[in-house]
Amino acid sequence: MKLHQYLKTVLAALAFSTMLTSCGQKSAKQQQQQQPNIIYILADDLGYGDLSCYGQKKFSTPNIDKLAERGMRFTQHYSGSTVCAPSRSALMTGQHTGHTYIRGNKERRPEGQHPLKAEAFTLAELFKQAGYTTGAFGKWGLGYPGSEGDANNQGFDTFFGYNCQMLGHHYYPYFLRSNQDSLVLEANAGQQAGIYAPNLIHDKTLQFIDDNKDKPFFLYVPSIIPHAELFAPEEYMERFRGKFDPEHAYKGVDQGPGFRKGGYGSQPESHAAFAAMVTLLDDQVGEIIDKVEELGLSDNTIIIFTSDNGPHLEGGAQPDYFDSNGPFKGYKRDLYEGGIRVPFIASWPGNIPEGTTSNHISAFWDMMPTFAELINTDTSQNIDGISMLPTLTGNGTQKEHDFLYWEFHVLGGRKAIRMGKWKAVQYGVSKDPNAPIELYDLSADPGETNNIADQHPEIINQVKSIFKTCRVESNIFKF
Repeated sequence: MKLHQYLKTVLAALAFSTMLTSCGQKSAKQQQQQQPNIIYILADDLGYGDLSCYGQKKFSTPNIDKLAERGMRFTQHYSGSTVCAPSRSALMTGQHTGHTYIRGNKERRPEGQHPLKAEAFTLAELFKQAGYTTGAFGKWGLGYPGSEGDANNQGFDTFFGYNCQMLGHHYYPYFLRSNQDSLVLEANAGQQAGIYAPNLIHDKTLQFIDDNKDKPFFLYVPSIIPHAELFAPEEYMERFRGKFDPEHAYKGVDQGPGFRKGGYGSQPESHAAFAAMVTLLDDQVGEIIDKVEELGLSDNTIIIFTSDNGPHLEGGAQPDYFDSNGPFKGYKRDLYEGGIRVPFIASWPGNIPEGTTSNHISAFWDMMPTFAELINTDTSQNIDGISMLPTLTGNGTQKEHDFLYWEFHVLGGRKAIRMGKWKAVQYGVSKDPNAPIELYDLSADPGETNNIADQHPEIINQVKSIFKTCRVESNIFKF
């Protein structure tokens, strides 16, 4: 064979080999992209009625509404609990508050809450075992810094924000946590208010999306908005100042030893501040959507928006003024519908039908099996959730819960069950385990105004049986 013919043959072989390698690389990348990105945005104390797509009339939330237009809006979705830490524990572990380890807001001084156990299996760990990069940006509340419950010890590659939900009461904190480091915010020293923490956290959130655009990621965004205290940047306050008169003034902690250590700051314009905060949150959701679109990730990214419990009555907030709990009775710390029924919106272009509404009864502990089915990986065996994927995609048969269960360990002890159309609520169980059980038919009485327990003794007996068997005793959170 002549030299030029030999070289031609060698070059052709090299080209073919390169083509095969390139095809192999493309195939691997395509396989990776089959794993959808997940963005789970969790508002703090946002009520069912605080979004315009759920009936809010006094202000609008166009970006979250847009998310609903592009996906599915749920009308019967429930938070993990009626306060922060146990609600997040139910979300992270796939267990309701009769089983999940964290069942209350138990503080650890000087910073943080009682930690999840090391052996807890979390959503972040679920995604890690499937090869995902994981990040959490906002408020954690499931273990003090460095503990076994710390976000970095529960599967998150990156955490930025407030480890402690007590310090998360404040929008101009002295520091935030960046993984295991403390980021001091000099602009907030003393009584200064130079850095509005949710804006800094939001910038880090967008950067995480940028940094991980080429690989599957799970992004958890537990915002502190609109939890009290009611503070918003001036440019947002200007948009609402004077629109909700007569205003409601709140006198809080503005100096002294308790300043920025839990007590809420004063707010002379509580109405304007609340609308401003929700509007800022809505804008941040819009910027997350825009970032995903800008990077060409929309078709491979699921965006979920919800809230950790019902509206609060703290720091000057007036949920009745804004009809924040919609048609429901109760607020944060209640186990009536207003305390635990929350907005839930899911968007995934081409997979979740656009502009749809679902009345499927679901809860935070359903997220783990839903995501596990979605990414084809295994959950912990000891979970209470049921995958919602058939409802979200319209593929397959949706299983239904026999019941949903909640327990709350303060204010006298409270329990509740949702069972089909029935809702049972029992208050005062710490003092009297046999306290009266209220019963409501939510199909006819969603506002829980007519207690019909005496008309349905057979349902009450069924509820009593569930109360006895659906929980394990906790040595930390006792009735």
